[in-house]
Amino acid sequence: MTGIAPYTTGLARGLARSGHDVRVVTGFPHYPAWKVDAEYTGMTRNEQCDGVNIRRVRQYTPSAPNNANRILLEGTFGLRAATQNWDNPDVIVCVTPALISAAMIVARARVAAKNRPGIGIWVQDLYSRGIIETSSAPHAFARGAHAFESATLRAADGIAVIHERFRQHLCSELSVDDSKIDVIRNWTHVKSGAVRDALATRQLLNWNPTETVVLHAGNMGAKQGLENVVEAARLAENTSENIRFVLLGDGNQRAKLEHLGSSIPNLQFVRPLNDFDFRSALNAADMLLVNELPHITDMAVPSKLTTYFATGKSVVAATNEHSTTAQEIKASGGGIIVPPGDPARLLSAVIELAANQPLATELGKKGLQFHANNLSEEAALDKFDRWVNRLAARNSLRRTSA
Repeated sequence: MTGIAPYTTGLARGLARSGHDVRVVTGFPHYPAWKVDAEYTGMTRNEQCDGVNIRRVRQYTPSAPNNANRILLEGTFGLRAATQNWDNPDVIVCVTPALISAAMIVARARVAAKNRPGIGIWVQDLYSRGIIETSSAPHAFARGAHAFESATLRAADGIAVIHERFRQHLCSELSVDDSKIDVIRNWTHVKSGAVRDALATRQLLNWNPTETVVLHAGNMGAKQGLENVVEAARLAENTSENIRFVLLGDGNQRAKLEHLGSSIPNLQFVRPLNDFDFRSALNAADMLLVNELPHITDMAVPSKLTTYFATGKSVVAATNEHSTTAQEIKASGGGIIVPPGDPARLLSAVIELAANQPLATELGKKGLQFHANNLSEEAALDKFDRWVNRLAARNSLRRTSA
């Protein structure tokens, strides 16, 4: 429902519509709840959707993920995916994260001397930077992850990254040949469509018509640092301002955050919504929030931004001023940036923006225009079609010369 999966789904469907024979090997659905959907039983499941053949293989799924059991998750999925019948594909596309699984697939693919497929890796997050920026492991582990990521990416025939900053990092830090890298932005995966009347949605979600609703939508994980939002809500409670902070979604930090904010009346948690209700909630909010840990700079581009910009709502981003997220906000003109990990500054920015409706409207318009110019699904899928065809052409030359 969130994160990378909607883009992987969109790519598979888009390539199938373009005439490619697309087959997907993936795991059992479990994210962001970190619990396998009860509908999925057994060890393997075959599905067919929108012209795409899907084989799901069960992976180990931890209920409380950490570095050790994430390695086990990726390893079990990678082992099962690498031992499936691939039926001699022309091109294999791996998505990272998960890096360990991708490395196992790349290793199997490169074993085929005569009929080796073209190998592409789609980089959604910078794996080793994530370990460093979230301080989630010792330096020795981070150095090992850095070397492992570099070797895996250099072994691919082509790499697609979602931001120019990622290309720079791959070249300068991971020693990847620039000629292998294409920048293909993520798009807005939440489909446009009808929404419920804003007042009706606010009534349904118990939002007072007169209060300012600040909505954070998406994963509640470690890198989001949402304790900052909880404390901003706590501070808002002690002011005369009528502000409600809403955390919509799920993730491995949700239970902890709910405990921290259990006594704060103007902090609300909302479970994941269907597409219609999700679009309606975004439409009914006054402003949309991105929040990151202070040290997050290069590891990821929040997928929520592609959706936020499509709403015409102003965005508040609590992020490092040197981060990729800040760069996107500046490029779009669709929001304001405040220091991360500073709940007082976050609350102050919200109060100021709520009092300046002309500015909020202008920010929303600029974000919407940025989305129209840069974040369309059609443009992204057209670039992916050309990327895959180039990988297939290299593969054809390799097979002919062999």
